[in-house]
Amino acid sequence: MKAAVLTQFGEPENLVVQEVPTPSIGEHEVLVRVRAASINPVDMKTRQGKAFASQLKDHQPLILGWDISGEVAEVGASVHTFQRGDTVFGMVNFPGYGAAYAEYVAAPAAHLAHKPANITHEEAAAATLAALTAWQAVVDKAQLQAGQKILIHAAAGGVGHFAVQLAKHLGAYVIGTSSAANRDFVLSLGADEHIDYTAQRFEDVVADADVVLVTTLADTTKDRSVDALKPGGTLVSILSGLSGESAEKAAAKGIRVEAFLVASNGEQMQRLADLLETGALRSEVSLAVPVEQIPEAHRQIETGKTRGKIVVTF
Repeated sequence: MKAAVLTQFGEPENLVVQEVPTPSIGEHEVLVRVRAASINPVDMKTRQGKAFASQLKDHQPLILGWDISGEVAEVGASVHTFQRGDTVFGMVNFPGYGAAYAEYVAAPAAHLAHKPANITHEEAAAATLAALTAWQAVVDKAQLQAGQKILIHAAAGGVGHFAVQLAKHLGAYVIGTSSAANRDFVLSLGADEHIDYTAQRFEDVVADADVVLVTTLADTTKDRSVDALKPGGTLVSILSGLSGESAEKAAAKGIRVEAFLVASNGEQMQRLADLLETGALRSEVSLAVPVEQIPEAHRQIETGKTRGKIVVTF
């Protein structure tokens, strides 16, 4: 089968399309014929030798990626939720070895959901890691309720654009930050207000949020977000929480801090599939290229300015 193999950690050009053996499956797995795979910032960082590089370095050939959409080609003996020919999508084995940049992926059945018929494989692949992160942040960690106010940073990005839609679906008042160039896009997702972070300090505009979602690793954004929360509010952050004076300030305000890493979950993928099917949720795919152009996709991710998601196709 064809796969984008990482020959060594470093530059995007180190991702080279090669012929590699098709994986075999276990009794609880399915073999997916991949039609589209999504690219995430964590893919880029792992490629650079950061993030999950140390955990994955012994895999040869080393194939990155976790997000897929395609058709079931084979079914393990103990799998009863899918059958050959079903169209499926999901985030596979995260955190772990997903090997998603390939024509065929061995995926645990418990990590997949049925792909809605009304969306493309590109749109489905895009609605995996980023959409699951948004779900687990907004629903599980923030426990967002109707009528609450949520401030979502990087609202035009992968996680952010799903989080805006989910929060609005739940009945919250949504404020999203992005550059001015993405203002109309963020509002089109359902945001009630937009803040251009290049022109305004968000904490000067918002001081009474019930929830703030930080999807970037910039410590200053997390620290400053304490001032945007009302006493007793909730700060949800991807990967890392607060420390030092910011942690003390948050504690003094009674702010609950939730830092987490997304995990594969087929049941939640199915909930997302239902929302995608009804149109309550949609994927923004800003770039879709053949897998042979995967270095270009990684270079775009490196800009940090991607609207929505980037996918490669097989």
